Amino acid sequence: MTPPAATGSPAVAAVRRLLVVDDEPSIRSAVARFFKLSGYEVHEAGSGRAALRLLEQTHFLAMICDVRMPELSGVETLPLALRIDPDLAVVMVSAVDEAQTAATALSNGAIGYLTKPVDFAELEKAIERALRKRDLGIERRRVEHMIREEVALRTVELEAEKAALHGLTVQIAETLINAMEAKDIYLRGHSQRVAELGASISTALGLDDDTIEHVRLAGRLHDVGKIGIREDVLNKPGKLTPEEYGHIKDHVRIGMEILAPLRHLGIVLDYVHDHHERWDGSGYPRGRSGEEITMGGRILAAADAFDALTSRRAYREPMTPRQAIALLGHEDGRHVDPEVFEALKQVTVGRRSMLLPFIDE
Repeated sequence: MTPPAATGSPAVAAVRRLLVVDDEPSIRSAVARFFKLSGYEVHEAGSGRAALRLLEQTHFLAMICDVRMPELSGVETLPLALRIDPDLAVVMVSAVDEAQTAATALSNGAIGYLTKPVDFAELEKAIERALRKRDLGIERRRVEHMIREEVALRTVELEAEKAALHGLTVQIAETLINAMEAKDIYLRGHSQRVAELGASISTALGLDDDTIEHVRLAGRLHDVGKIGIREDVLNKPGKLTPEEYGHIKDHVRIGMEILAPLRHLGIVLDYVHDHHERWDGSGYPRGRSGEEITMGGRILAAADAFDALTSRRAYREPMTPRQAIALLGHEDGRHVDPEVFEALKQVTVGRRSMLLPFIDE
């Protein structure tokens, strides 16, 4: 008989090694002689335990294993053999046609199941099919491994690209913020202070690291829309007219239009959008209230209000942090989320104050 063609597997091309396991010496020897004539290097084992010892010592492509053997049956030997060599192609042979036994063997990893008496030509075809299936399985796992490696590599590259994009976003933000703050001497440093105070409040609230960094970035970006506000309105020393106040409020819309292309910022954009919303719904631009406002938006609203009160303006002197907290406390439940207010108080004037050094008491 013509030996089965090599399938491309190095092991198949090098040595076609077969293990025949049967407790009947005559049957075992006959099968061994047949496959030796077909070009296989054949080893014999008279029991399941002897087969397992050979598998631990030598690499085999395939195993023909009898089902009914004393001490350790073929069905019991099968999973132990595959644990030693998961790529082993196993064909089970039984003297009794038992559907349940066949189903168990096949579900446990056997590739073929034949009943005795077995025609040698049929057995050879079963081994050829088992080897082809074995090699297909090896190739599939090789491809899957390559795909996993490629996915892992691409993931690393995407993370690097994401980090670079984030860095570029921050640079763009710095440029826009600097241009905006250059228009109003009273706003210089405001965005940085709100960003850091927002991060401190987030930490006091026990938020996760990603959320803290999202709040920090949103704080840097929250007033970018003021670049579109007239300087005479920004720097007006007196009370704003309703028209002028409406123009000031428009900075949220302008900011969102500026930031819209930076969709990768995700939730950061929502935080910026919400930073002038109020707990009681009297804020803008969407009049959201309570928990309809994103947590980041609620935090930035508190940080923004506190910094505005403690900073010098064209129309008034700055408040002390305690005065600002007292004023915001009177508005507790109206302007600021009560939980956020408690965290703000903790990090500014509380015992565990994390007040930034550029805010003077």
